[in-house]
Amino acid sequence: MPCFDSVYTKEYAQQLDAVDPLARFRNEFYIDEDSIYLDGNSLGLLSTRAEQSLLDVLDSWKQYGIDGWTKGKHPWFYLSESLGEKMASLVGAKGEEVIVTGSTTTNLHQLVSSFFRPEGKKTKILADELNFPSDIYALKSQLHLQGFDPEEHLIQVKSDNGHLLNEEDIIAEMKEDIALIVLPSVLYRSGQILDMERLTSAAHQRNILIGFDLCHSIGAIPHQLRKWDVDFAFWCTYKHVNGGPGSVAALFVNEKHFGRRPGLAGWFSSNKQKQFDMEHTLTPAEHAGAFQIGTPHIFSIAPLIGSLAIFAEAGIEQIRKKSLKLTDYMMTLIEHELSDYQFTIQNPRDERRGAHLYIEHDEAARICKALKEENVIPDFRSPKGIRLAPVALYNTFEEVWNTIQVLKFIMKEERYKKFKNERDVVA
Repeated sequence: MPCFDSVYTKEYAQQLDAVDPLARFRNEFYIDEDSIYLDGNSLGLLSTRAEQSLLDVLDSWKQYGIDGWTKGKHPWFYLSESLGEKMASLVGAKGEEVIVTGSTTTNLHQLVSSFFRPEGKKTKILADELNFPSDIYALKSQLHLQGFDPEEHLIQVKSDNGHLLNEEDIIAEMKEDIALIVLPSVLYRSGQILDMERLTSAAHQRNILIGFDLCHSIGAIPHQLRKWDVDFAFWCTYKHVNGGPGSVAALFVNEKHFGRRPGLAGWFSSNKQKQFDMEHTLTPAEHAGAFQIGTPHIFSIAPLIGSLAIFAEAGIEQIRKKSLKLTDYMMTLIEHELSDYQFTIQNPRDERRGAHLYIEHDEAARICKALKEENVIPDFRSPKGIRLAPVALYNTFEEVWNTIQVLKFIMKEERYKKFKNERDVVA
């Protein structure tokens, strides 16, 4: 074991980096060495492998034209299925249970329209009040389409403190009138990880189907969706999976639900062998591919080829191990260096936290602007939240140390006061 210097010194951070088994992957990402990027939980950085796979697919269009659907290094016609197989290990699923398709919200609409089957007393959907707004918009929309009033039929579990959810409260709301449950795996603000296995078991004991939004956990924490018997899940790929802005999302459907007709059918819902028969009666795929709708966005899916290759080498368990160390180290430094400046850590302190920290300050918006001026890239969440996400594949412990020193400088010199304490158009 190396002999570490004091935990609060730059030398300590550098020694942690020297023994980091994932350090080599940093060189695969396009990183501005004059800045510190801590917003990978909103948009991950571009890797050289993701760039190359995009160029490869672009070249296949150049070389093959229409025949790129079936020829070339990555035939487009099967790309959603092949990438689903490669992504399955990140969520603990069989390859045929995962399909790369659509967007997060489109996939949620698809899954709710497929799994929400109100009957008798069971006419309500259970969610929570801390979820990302897009999920709530979609759930309300689906209720409207079924002729239900969301004010009555969408039950949102309350939070005691506005940051965390009590799983006992969630289970208590699993009443006989609940037909479907949709929850986040990780709360997008506070980073709290929900116990998906426990909640799934509780739901099934009450004859309720349950699905999870994995947007803030995929690529950052391990999952065992099949082992936990989760009914369905959906997620984006532009955060920790580093697929690029607007990259194609993905979904999981438990094998036990294969054969369920998609609520929103489209041409790419078809069995691949039947698709070009051009029949007006759909023959759905016999796996998660049935829940596709339209033609895959090939150039928005291509970067995932390279990105997922990195995950296959790094391993999600190693990524999670380093992520916990990075965020634990950052919390240690925040408490030691910033104790005079009224910051409050609102994320869980233990391993029930995801891959980012959530700290609050009354001047959060202007502090984030001051950080950016000093080339540290954070993420602001109204009204007073700062999210900091040191990503295991490309951030270092030294960057964590430097970030807290910059933040201390900003607070000590009151550099934030020259900015307005309000968010920009995109926060």
